[in-house]
Amino acid sequence: MHEDGSLDPLVKFVLGVVAAVVAAKMIWRWLTQDVAQWITVDVWGWITGHLWWSSLIAAGLFLLILAAGRLAPGDLEVYYGDGDDDVEDEATALTYSLQQLAVMSPTGFEQACADLLARDGFVRPRRTGGAGDLGADVVAWDETGDKIVVQCKQYARPVGSKEVQTFNGTARPEHGASLALMVGLNGFTKTAAQFADRHDITLIDRAALQSWAQGDHLYSVIHEDRSAA
Repeated sequence: MHEDGSLDPLVKFVLGVVAAVVAAKMIWRWLTQDVAQWITVDVWGWITGHLWWSSLIAAGLFLLILAAGRLAPGDLEVYYGDGDDDVEDEATALTYSLQQLAVMSPTGFEQACADLLARDGFVRPRRTGGAGDLGADVVAWDETGDKIVVQCKQYARPVGSKEVQTFNGTARPEHGASLALMVGLNGFTKTAAQFADRHDITLIDRAALQSWAQGDHLYSVIHEDRSAA
C-alpha cells in the first residue's frame, strides 16, 4: 500500500483477477444449481490446498478493507473546483491596450468592443457588423433591459460629423437603441462631438476608450466623461 492509502498496482491486478474468476465460477455454479457444493468443496478444497496463495489473497483483502476504511464517507472532503469562478475572473480581467486595438482587423476591433461589454456584465453582447448592418456593429442589453447599439470606428483619423449623423439616423429609428454609442479609436472632430451632444449620441473617444479597455466599466467611463464636460 502506498503512503496515500492506495493499493500497489500489482496487488490490484491480482485481486481483480481473483475476483473475476470467483465471480464467474459462482455465477456458473448458480446457473448449474450446484453453488453449495462449489462453496463447501471446491473453494474450501482450493484454500486448504494452496495455503500460500490463500494467505496472499487474505492479506490483499485486508489491505483493501483498510483502504476502504480510510475513505469512510464521513472523512471525505469533496472539492468541486472553482471552474465558474475561474471563467468569471478571466472575463473580469479582460483588458486591451490602445496599441492592441489599433493592429486588430475591423472585425476584431468590433469583437473586442463586444468582449468588453461582456466583461462589464452586459447581456447577450454580439457583433452584428457587416454588409447591411445599418450602423449597428455591436448590440447588447444592460441589466435593466436597456439596449445598447454600438458603432465601432477604427479610423486612423478622428471620426467626422458625417459619420455621426449617419449613425444617428439609424441607431434609434432602426435599431431601437436606448443608448447609442460610437467608439472612435482616434477620437472625434469638434463638429462631430457637437452634433453628438445635440442628438444624445454617446461618444467614446481615445481617452475614454483607453479607460474602458483597461478595466473601467463602460457606464463609469461615460459618467466621468459627461462630468468632465
